[in-house]
Amino acid sequence: MTAAETGAGTVAGTARDIVIGVDMGTTATKAVAWTVDGDLVSSASRGYPLEEPHPGHAVQDPDLILEAVYQAIREVVEQIGAERVAGLSFSSAMHSLMALDAGLRPLTPVVTWADTRAAVQAERLRASAAGLALHRRTGTPIHPMSPLTKLIWFREQEPRIRQEAAIWAGIKDWVLLRMCGALVIDHSLASCSGLMDIHRLAWDEEALSLAGIRAEQLPELVPTTTILETMTEEGAAATGLPAATPVVVGAGDGPLANLGVGAVRPGVAACSIGTSGALRVAVDRPAVDPRGGVFCYALTEDRWVIGGAINNGGVTLDWVRSEIAGGHELTTAELLDAAATVPAGSGGLLMLPYLLSERAPHWSSIARGSYIGLTRAHRTEHLVRAAVEGVAMQLALVLQSMRAADLEVQEIRATGGVMQHPLWQQTLADAFGAPVGLLEGQEGSSYGAALLGMQALGLIESIDVAAQRLPVHETIRPHPGDSAVYRALLPVFDELYDALLPTHTRLRRLTPSLPISF
Repeated sequence: MTAAETGAGTVAGTARDIVIGVDMGTTATKAVAWTVDGDLVSSASRGYPLEEPHPGHAVQDPDLILEAVYQAIREVVEQIGAERVAGLSFSSAMHSLMALDAGLRPLTPVVTWADTRAAVQAERLRASAAGLALHRRTGTPIHPMSPLTKLIWFREQEPRIRQEAAIWAGIKDWVLLRMCGALVIDHSLASCSGLMDIHRLAWDEEALSLAGIRAEQLPELVPTTTILETMTEEGAAATGLPAATPVVVGAGDGPLANLGVGAVRPGVAACSIGTSGALRVAVDRPAVDPRGGVFCYALTEDRWVIGGAINNGGVTLDWVRSEIAGGHELTTAELLDAAATVPAGSGGLLMLPYLLSERAPHWSSIARGSYIGLTRAHRTEHLVRAAVEGVAMQLALVLQSMRAADLEVQEIRATGGVMQHPLWQQTLADAFGAPVGLLEGQEGSSYGAALLGMQALGLIESIDVAAQRLPVHETIRPHPGDSAVYRALLPVFDELYDALLPTHTRLRRLTPSLPISF
């Protein structure tokens, strides 16, 4: 491996003024070319399927992802010219895992964050004496999403693969191996694996023992600003770039999303709601709250993000519209307009929006969705509003956990597709009891990756420029009366999780004998 640390790869000349941020997402890779001044010059995206061959499995073909990465980069390079590219920098979906054989060829598909087959192993570990201590050391909640619990599943359920596996890696690690010939994992993705001690930046011995692997079976740990100085013949030919093009290893898409919206200073949180949702705040040292309600993942050596992700964001309203509100008779905007006529609190109706199970702040895969307090007086508008309120209150619980970790949140910046509608905007501000700033024209993780790459290559002084480049264009302030309603409802909403957990546990045992369809 040929790698240089931060600042060691400064690009000579003035022509090379573009860094391509490569964002490897769950269902597509997007390559976006950014100038050093922050202008978007070109972008390209290539998709790939998320396969679910068995219940609980959510896997992908690594070759398809690699090809999508190559194609997206090549299309951008063809549009802007290779001579302008100062370097590439990577963002990646977190928590992926794949086994490689002794020849570094894939033995398994990519097991994604959405894969829940390790639910039994995760619940067992969470309930053990070691569970919370592991979470606080590694920064990663004990949950089926994490590579740690996936490795325990492989140890127990797939002994042949465990025996044949020479290396366990994430999808970005493997792509960089093919593109640059280096088998490395950045501190950001390692910090969300459940296998790295975030306080020592070293593999955690107890986690490795539980996983049944050795440190030698994992990629080399490197800072997120590490520069891989040469590309392989394959990588250069597939991307259309010179082999000497620097490649910055980059980070996980969650921390980079904070950077991409300018939420990089302590006290500034980034909230995103798309299909799922997340709330994260940047800090200068790693920490986890006493109850283990939040994660802690690295961005750089001196910048971390603390927060939580929820599984059910806009997908909750999509389901309500499709299955409850008459399918396509009303648009989503029309449904939300009608729901906005209902007073805050939805007439005493609560929705636990756990249609896809849940993550933060409880970090259990057992929970299921439900409406509580339903009466004949409730109409479709109430059910729609309760769904929006359920998502907002779930994120408010994440904010509560962040504050329990002694984090001061002074400003919240919100992005995501659903945030276009006033009901989502206002409900979020009211549930948080704090102003919410809206941004426009940002690309999130791809811009975060590019900014990190610019710092690593010496093209900008610091990633802190993001805060100035991405100003808030509108601020939504909470309504005092509605905020008071959500403050009263939040403890009730929170206690329902624990109250229903025994029921959900029993239902889970019965579910295999209760098929949804014939």
